[in-house]
Amino acid sequence: MAREKGGFWVGVAAAIVYPMSAVLGKHRIINGEGIPGEGSALLVLNHISHLDPCYDARFVHTNGRVPHFLGKHSLWNVPIMGAILRGAKQIPVYRGTSDAQQSLREAHKALEDGMVVVIYPEGTITKDPDGWPMNSRTGVARLALQHDGPVIPVARWGTVDIYNHYQKRFRPLPRKTVTHKVGEPIDLSAYKGREESIALLREVTDLLMNGVKELLAEVREQTAPEGFYGTSRKS
Repeated sequence: MAREKGGFWVGVAAAIVYPMSAVLGKHRIINGEGIPGEGSALLVLNHISHLDPCYDARFVHTNGRVPHFLGKHSLWNVPIMGAILRGAKQIPVYRGTSDAQQSLREAHKALEDGMVVVIYPEGTITKDPDGWPMNSRTGVARLALQHDGPVIPVARWGTVDIYNHYQKRFRPLPRKTVTHKVGEPIDLSAYKGREESIALLREVTDLLMNGVKELLAEVREQTAPEGFYGTSRKS
């Protein structure tokens, strides 16, 4: 399958993202060769700051691919940004509405078409005071189990040092380093073909996020806590 071409709107996004991310912080990528040069891939990332999509888009694009994010549908109503999101074929998420499943269908189609899909299973920036992943939604497991391309955990750290939403703190100076570390694809062969259940989806979701958490611990050079922050579990 041929590699997806970026096109005009991806070029517009890149013209915004690259300078902005360069001004806000230095960028370090570890194991970037783990992103396949062609064909579909589902990238599973942690979420710590509203700056994450900017650096994650640059990270994927730097490695020669076009990222397709699942994002809150309200962003499509923002002037200019909405045009860029539509033109670059990003995927709106309609939570709590009759259109909620449409988001997963569009993500499935993107994977079937050989695209790179980026997903934050936590659904929003983590509420863990120490920045570790919290309990995640199980939509990522549905995506992972229903397509044959690689499911790759990726940890990112550093953006919260630039902008911390919960503390309302923006500190671009001195320039921080934002690091991405790419892991090995997660082997899901033991789960595929089994009847879908809430328990199965939860197990796969936690497996994927444990992969992300282990990479994050390596980047932070710290020991990750057991389990995930929070007590409620939402699908």
